[in-house]
Amino acid sequence: MDKELEQARKRIAELSAELEEHNHRYYVLAEPVISDRQFDLLLEELAGLEKQWPAFASPNSPTQRVGGDISKNFNTVTHRYPMLSLSNSYSREEVVEFVSRVEKEIGITTYAMELKYDGVAISLTYENGELVRGVTRGDGEKGDDITANVRTVRTIPLLLRGDPPESIEVRGEILFMRAQFERLNKERAEQGEDLYANPRNTAAGSLKQQDPKDVAKRGLDNFIYTLHGDHLPTRSHFENIQAAHRWGFKTPDVKRRFMERTDNVEGIMAFIAHWDVARHALEMDIDGIVIKVDDLDVQAELGMTAKSPRWAIAYKFQAEQASTRLNDVVYQVGRTGAITPVAELEPVLLAGTTVKRASLHNADQIEKLDLHIGDQVQVEKGGEIIPKIVGVDLEARPVDAAPVTFPLTCPECDTPLVRYEGEAQHYCPNEHACAPQIIGRIEHFVGRKMMAIEGLGGETVAELVQRGLIQNIAELYDLTKEKLLELGKGWGEKSATQVIDGIAASRSIPFEQVLFAIGIRHVGETVAKKIARAVVTMGRLQAMTKEELVTIDEVGEVIAQSILDFFAVEGNRDIVQRLRQCGVQMELDPASIQAVGDKLKGLTFVVSGVFRNFSRESIKASIEQNGGKTSGSISSKTSFVLAGADMGPAKRSKAEALKVQVIDEDAYMRMINE
Repeated sequence: MDKELEQARKRIAELSAELEEHNHRYYVLAEPVISDRQFDLLLEELAGLEKQWPAFASPNSPTQRVGGDISKNFNTVTHRYPMLSLSNSYSREEVVEFVSRVEKEIGITTYAMELKYDGVAISLTYENGELVRGVTRGDGEKGDDITANVRTVRTIPLLLRGDPPESIEVRGEILFMRAQFERLNKERAEQGEDLYANPRNTAAGSLKQQDPKDVAKRGLDNFIYTLHGDHLPTRSHFENIQAAHRWGFKTPDVKRRFMERTDNVEGIMAFIAHWDVARHALEMDIDGIVIKVDDLDVQAELGMTAKSPRWAIAYKFQAEQASTRLNDVVYQVGRTGAITPVAELEPVLLAGTTVKRASLHNADQIEKLDLHIGDQVQVEKGGEIIPKIVGVDLEARPVDAAPVTFPLTCPECDTPLVRYEGEAQHYCPNEHACAPQIIGRIEHFVGRKMMAIEGLGGETVAELVQRGLIQNIAELYDLTKEKLLELGKGWGEKSATQVIDGIAASRSIPFEQVLFAIGIRHVGETVAKKIARAVVTMGRLQAMTKEELVTIDEVGEVIAQSILDFFAVEGNRDIVQRLRQCGVQMELDPASIQAVGDKLKGLTFVVSGVFRNFSRESIKASIEQNGGKTSGSISSKTSFVLAGADMGPAKRSKAEALKVQVIDEDAYMRMINE
């Protein structure tokens, strides 16, 4: 029996390795050496052996390419490295400005240019050469674990080749090749089913299928475009992508100019010019070009903003346009009371989707376009995502066309609108009695990055408001399971319990998230964290003057005034007080501050370069824990520039010009250890 066991184990290992090799040759290299029938026979043999000897069946077996068990729910996973979005540019002048900013900061450097695939971002984690996890982008910090579905994408290796690092995270784009997408639509047409609108949306929907077998039938593809890890093969992004190709990934084809390097803006422009024309002949959709600083150490020095890296930019090709009729303009009320005009259009096909509505942004935009009902308008997708009206055919205007006039009162509650100084939008000030604002603020409050209350989506919140159970965020804490069950249809024991448990759990959500959740205009997630660390308690924030507020990092005149305006409203003060009484966190957890002293109190540091004993983020945290502050740019208010290896010459020159002292890591350690 032992001999039979060993023979089965050995044969399963042999077949797995052989099938992965054939899979790589067929899907990645496009150089098959056996027929499809021969491949299927080998796969059938492996499936039979795994059924007979399940102990030897690996989650990364080639048999999993055709689909595993059904997943009814996708677990949420926190990204080790945030999946930030790129800053977009729509003109070559903006690309030139990007290069100028980089070179002003760190001097001449090398750039990698690559295609911007129009698909779905995915993060793949490998341990000891095996795929262990595939996660969607999600909100950039957390995504859905869709590993079972990812295994069905044949251009994603389940086992890496060569000598990859023990632990590596690769990022890429899952997408449809045009031929495969057309095949899917042909099959649907033959079966009398509605056609899929476009490859990108279909790819996104495919990856959220509960049954991996259904995903496997779709024939999705993949390109890898970046690597993350503690032990990458080189400090060059371009060279790392070539290494990924050797490990078995499908990467940008250098021979076909899918990826190039240059050290000047002329090279970048040549790459853009080539693909602006050549993209139409590609076998997949792209919507632009990505330009990245190639040196990973320089990337680290340039750092990130709250939303995107400073070392990369996406150049978007000119958006497609279409002409259609403007049938009407309606006005939507957001959670902050902002009034957004939306154009109702005669349906028109644009960039693969049917467009029926387009944003008009504000009253100034309507006036600028001189819109009339019945106009023939030019519509384009801004960034090829959000439709917008960009022009009007005045010669085609009907004689009796009525001009579009922005309303003077709220379309929902009839309250006179206001327009704050320096802002383009009109607002409804009736924040505690205007239904869309009430619903929008509660939706915001319960969101995943705010109070993370499970079971309260948009429709559910709207139902609770319309049925009179809640009228503000504080009243969520008055809900009981019995009240929810009394609503009847759609509310069972399980759903009611989930909501009540989620509300109870939200009482332990940290203060910085509470501050983001209550919905002060202009106070986003990052600013809320900065404010929370500075003020420590909600009571302190409520008592601060404008002069005190603007001393907080990233709080300027506009944000400071918005905070004052928020707490000037009695209704807002009452809600905050009720939240406090309900046990919601109204001060920073001392453990989250981790202060170790005030040796750096009153000092501001600019951190630049690569350090021996710290990452850039951990050395910034160390400064703050010792009472100091960090800033992203050198000014006359900077106390010290803390320089690691490879600090850019431009920063050093600026420090010298402003007579700001530059210290190294050893000097910093002496400062905090004295």
